[in-house]
Amino acid sequence: MPEIQTVNPATEEVIATYNVMSEDDATRAVEATHEAFLEWRKLTHEDRAPYLKKIAEKLRENKDELAELMTREVGKLYQDSLDEVDLCAAIFDYTADAGPEKLKDETRELMDGAKRGVVTYQPIGVIYSVQPWNFPLYQPVRVLAANLMTGNGCVLKHAQICTGSALRLKEICEEAGLPKDLFNVVIIDHDTSDKLIAHDLVRGVTMTGSDKAGSHIGSLAAKHLKKSVLELGSNDAFLVLDDADIETAVKFSTAGRIYNNGQTCISAKRFIVTEKNYDAFVSAFVDQMGAIEMGDPMEENTKLGPLSSQEQLEAVRDQVKESVDNGAKLLCGGEVPDRTGAFYPSTVLGDVKPGMPAYDDEIFGPVAAVIRAKDDEDAMRIANDSRYGLGGGIFCTDEDHALKLAREQFDTGMVRINGFGLADPNMPFGGVKNSGYGREHGGFGMTEFVNAKAVFLPS
Repeated sequence: MPEIQTVNPATEEVIATYNVMSEDDATRAVEATHEAFLEWRKLTHEDRAPYLKKIAEKLRENKDELAELMTREVGKLYQDSLDEVDLCAAIFDYTADAGPEKLKDETRELMDGAKRGVVTYQPIGVIYSVQPWNFPLYQPVRVLAANLMTGNGCVLKHAQICTGSALRLKEICEEAGLPKDLFNVVIIDHDTSDKLIAHDLVRGVTMTGSDKAGSHIGSLAAKHLKKSVLELGSNDAFLVLDDADIETAVKFSTAGRIYNNGQTCISAKRFIVTEKNYDAFVSAFVDQMGAIEMGDPMEENTKLGPLSSQEQLEAVRDQVKESVDNGAKLLCGGEVPDRTGAFYPSTVLGDVKPGMPAYDDEIFGPVAAVIRAKDDEDAMRIANDSRYGLGGGIFCTDEDHALKLAREQFDTGMVRINGFGLADPNMPFGGVKNSGYGREHGGFGMTEFVNAKAVFLPS
């Protein structure tokens, strides 16, 4: 039987070994989730809410253990892992509180005044969730919480390098009283995953990852006439406009580039700076990025841990090298240290132009690409000159001007003004263009995989 291993990227030590499931075993997991769904769907939204509340409680009770496991598996800073558990608990709480109102039946008047209509949001069945490693709990939780409230079941295929986190999440849910098999985890290869997408009992597919993987999974789901939600990568642009406060811009640009060791889909990645502020911003930004030291992710004072794996390290290294070979200027970092672990330093590239990975692609590591713009208008043009459209940011002291640009011109799903942050349970999360489609959070995720059923009644 084939096996996989999880490895601590900071120490290169093997954490655990797991058996890869056969196609028959994976199919049985889907069937078991469907059987659990048939009972779960009978509950009202108000009946489901306490289960979600109890999961939130259990996550908080096991916070330290879960955080340490995530840090060991993918190299996250321990404090960031603690914050991730808190966010997951908040998502379950938010969904439990908001779900019954969001999903309640709606009565509508019809054109014929003698009749009335009811719109009812009904669950559809098993949702297949394919998730990456960079947020081992948050990525599956944002799918799971919404679909449990809706009344669906969920089967998770997580990234292999955080298999332990996936299995522990399942245990936590069942310890909290969630019916057995309503949430299942499958440890499978890509071929088996493709077959699960085609399975008749899988009614929806959601995936977070690269645009290449999203294209494959989205097209396969479409082939089998299944709804999909795709949250894909990006090379988010943060604009430093003419009237930006440079101190604020540098502070949040630095935080936005190294958060989660630079491995976040909505990280600040391209920094587009107008001529007026270019020299001042670059000087201060390089000073801050260059001063960041790498270290043990379990240590409280560490600001930058390892990348998630040696494979990820090599990918980032090669993208930086190709960018430099094509004319980018290495302003700090860029050299792989001679030490144990998948460590890569905080790095800034200047003179970045189209045709370089740092301009065109997503570098999933602590590498910042600085791009010069003539003025505010040119900065916005460059920001939108991307196949991606997940998030972005604007540094500008005139918030009304920044809001107008964000609302009307920034071709992305999310925009931050004078700051950097991650997901909020009460705001939609998702992108446009090659960054995918569909939305999670903010109540939107609860209506992605439902049957909005029209019922016509006599007066």
